[in-house]
Amino acid sequence: MSRKQITGIGPAPRTGVDDSGCPILHVDMDAFYASVELLERPELRGRPVIVGSPAGRGVVLSATYEARAYGVHSAMPMSRARRLCPRATVIPPSHGKYSEVSKGVMEIFHTITPLVEPIASDEAFLDVGGARRRLGPPAAVAALIREQVLDRYGITCSVGVAASKFVAKLASKQCKPDGLLVVPAGEVVEFLHPLPVSALWGVGERTEQGLVRLGIRTVGDLARVPSSTLQRELGQAVGGHLAALAWGRDERPVTAHVPDKSIGNEETFAADVDDPEVIKRELLGLSERVAARMRKGGHVGRTVSVKLRRADFTTINRSRTLREPTDVAQVIYATACELFDAAGLERVRLRLVGVRMESLRPAGEAVRQLTLGERETGWREAEQAMDKAIQRFGPDAVLPASLVRGKLDEIET
Repeated sequence: MSRKQITGIGPAPRTGVDDSGCPILHVDMDAFYASVELLERPELRGRPVIVGSPAGRGVVLSATYEARAYGVHSAMPMSRARRLCPRATVIPPSHGKYSEVSKGVMEIFHTITPLVEPIASDEAFLDVGGARRRLGPPAAVAALIREQVLDRYGITCSVGVAASKFVAKLASKQCKPDGLLVVPAGEVVEFLHPLPVSALWGVGERTEQGLVRLGIRTVGDLARVPSSTLQRELGQAVGGHLAALAWGRDERPVTAHVPDKSIGNEETFAADVDDPEVIKRELLGLSERVAARMRKGGHVGRTVSVKLRRADFTTINRSRTLREPTDVAQVIYATACELFDAAGLERVRLRLVGVRMESLRPAGEAVRQLTLGERETGWREAEQAMDKAIQRFGPDAVLPASLVRGKLDEIET
């Protein structure tokens, strides 16, 4: 497997780069889901591979760089990805494998420093300023991480090394795949200003279009615009934020623990569905999965949110805040059904539904208030017993009766 080392700025590798003021690392796994799948399918290495639904529904979860060369990228509709790259091999996702590898990679990070801020299952920020005496300068630590990930899991990652989180993340993107890029503290402006303005955090498609209309196409163009002008055109907060980033100013520290803000799951139907019974059965399955994840993570939540995507890709989101926080699937499901009914989509064809719990807090901090006549044990205790059975015997060991009927219907058809 290739192992290229890139240090410095620009396409040409350099040695002896000053990383003394660069304690922040951004580690990003290369085509993570696809790379994990290729561990079991080595014959597909060097070929275009897409991780997503083989039926053509849903979106691309990951794609090898050979597939990306055809324009395929994550979150693209699978139907379009197949048109762009018809010769690609499509592999259905195996989320359990990804979670296992992700957990192991994060454990590697924690052996380096306690200051690890995961921002996804396949990327994280690290502050390695305190590891210098034990492991050497930041660039050496970055190289060590890359070697350990490759040796232990057989997959590659790219690492950006810089003085701030913003620049480190840009650096890791610039050196993908399988690279290491140091942006010295004294050369941040030289690195940033040739980049397109869309590279800045907070510049989405609409903001970029507005900036281009003003003649601002690169980060350097934006840096030369007075902050007051940007604040007048884009608003005080956004204008000031972009003006600071254009000069590499980002004071945010690496936060070791970022609590989950929400937990959710969604499912794309194999064919568009307008049967309320089928839709509600899917809402039940999603509610079960969300509640199980919450209990496993020690969370409860107060706000139930549903996502309903129509056949024309129009997406409707509805939410409701409960009187008390919960981790009970039956409560989440009942609320999700009420939100679906209130959306007025009873005979509208849907391609995707999702359930999400928000306003999370630690379960130990939530006080449960029994209503008059309510038993002390009920659905929560039953679902906790289900968790134990599933942990021992597998995900289909215990299911609600309607979900069992749904599986039987699928088998018969």
